Amino acid sequence: MPKPTILTVDDDPGVAASISRDLRTRYGQDYRVIRATSGAQALEVLAELALRARPVALIATDQRMPEMTGVEMLARARDITPDTKFLLLTAYADTEAAIAAINDVGLDYYLLKPWDPPTERLYPVVDDLLGDWRQAHPPDAGEVTVVGHRWSERSHEVKTFLSRNHVPYQWREIDRDEEAGRLVELAGAGPDDLPLVLVPDGQPLRAPSTLDLAGALGLRTQAEQPLYDLCIVGGGPAGLAAAVYAASEGLRAVVVEKEAPGGQAGQSASIQNYLGFPKGLSGADLAHRAVAQAARFGAEMLLARDVVALEARGPVRAVRFGDSGEVEARAVLVASGVSYRRLEGPGLADLAGRGVYYGSSASEAVQCEGDDVYVVGGANSAGQAALNFARYARRVVMVVRGARLEDTMSMYLIAQIRANDRIEVRLRSSVVAAHGDGHLASITLCEQGSAPEELPATWLFVYIGASPRTDWLGPGVARDPRGFVLTGPELLASSATTPWPLARSPYALETSTPGVFAAGDVRLDSMKRVASAVGEGAMAIHLVHQYLATT
Repeated sequence: MPKPTILTVDDDPGVAASISRDLRTRYGQDYRVIRATSGAQALEVLAELALRARPVALIATDQRMPEMTGVEMLARARDITPDTKFLLLTAYADTEAAIAAINDVGLDYYLLKPWDPPTERLYPVVDDLLGDWRQAHPPDAGEVTVVGHRWSERSHEVKTFLSRNHVPYQWREIDRDEEAGRLVELAGAGPDDLPLVLVPDGQPLRAPSTLDLAGALGLRTQAEQPLYDLCIVGGGPAGLAAAVYAASEGLRAVVVEKEAPGGQAGQSASIQNYLGFPKGLSGADLAHRAVAQAARFGAEMLLARDVVALEARGPVRAVRFGDSGEVEARAVLVASGVSYRRLEGPGLADLAGRGVYYGSSASEAVQCEGDDVYVVGGANSAGQAALNFARYARRVVMVVRGARLEDTMSMYLIAQIRANDRIEVRLRSSVVAAHGDGHLASITLCEQGSAPEELPATWLFVYIGASPRTDWLGPGVARDPRGFVLTGPELLASSATTPWPLARSPYALETSTPGVFAAGDVRLDSMKRVASAVGEGAMAIHLVHQYLATT
């Protein structure tokens, strides 16, 4: 494979030589660094690279050029190389144009000149941009192969697990791909063995469980220590923030996650209102960074483990797994989050995983290219999904029960949805039935005041409500009638049947079981925002320290 290209663009020979030299010094071993002296020349270079199928990882361009500004050039470059990272070099007076370019051309970052010393001002920025590009274009893509049916629920679960855990794979559809049939024959597999997962240097996995798949891929599924200071159940933003702060402050911490790091937020194609990321970032990127940060400080992460019970054993709290095994810790943080509520109606349960899906990962949008997609829900998660699907689908129809989006969705998303010609919003509407033989073929849509109508549909993605994952907590942890965990003052003010057992008052995020805390969406009356979940996860560690100091 040829080296990916880094293209620098500047009409000033001195500046062009300087930026190219600095980039070549740091990245020349893995990237081909070339330069252009004008926007027009840069577009010619990009067209030539596209004809030769040479990937372009980064364009670093000056804003002030006489015939074509940097932003104007990047706008045209986006049509030639849509996945390239864009870095704009600006003077302080150009920052307004740079900020506008984040929305207008998808600018990834702007950097004020001069960038000396590059080790402090240039390289950290470029490291992040190239790291993100590499993550989306892994050199070993396809080492894992999944063979299955397009409309198989288990095949969908396997692909989702791989995508959300950043494991590149090749998908072979048994009904459309001759190579898929050959691989099944070579493995001696039958219909009940699908999906078939082929891993490097390993035996074929036949309809594997998530735990078996994780083990075959070398993901950690077993705890390393007999006793931890803190066990964090759930690897969403709250759990990951707690892991970072706990481990960085010297606590022996382990995170237990059933599916993949990131929780619901990890499936978001773009979180645009998270502090410090003016262009926004994907949920997968946020989760990936947080996992690396937690691991750097020494936190452990156990994947594919389904927690089914919590037990108090004197000063120790035990978290038990459904497939045997457990983790013991002096304190527990419940950050297991919420799942999307299920739609009720004929056919919807039968077609789950066969055209009807609850949530989605950002990478799933490409499979809907050229099709119509229906998105049910009116909150931010539905809006982010609709915008992501609209990049590939012919049309996206948002089905919203409420009378207006402003009641449930952030204004920045509403503005983008209204400006997108591919997105149609159906207010005061709901999906009441699904139809199809083996996979979704149509849906019944009801709009308030109108007769039900049956519409052809092969893709239905649902983002409604919140069902907390708390059944495993048992009677020792008080919850409200919907299952959300009561903590701190809410616990004392409630009429819960589980009383607070100690003379001291519970800490702010402490549950009715001393030493068991809750943070994020699983907690009653939480804000349901990524930033607030991160804040609660960090706050919980302060309270855990207080608790451990008294036991």
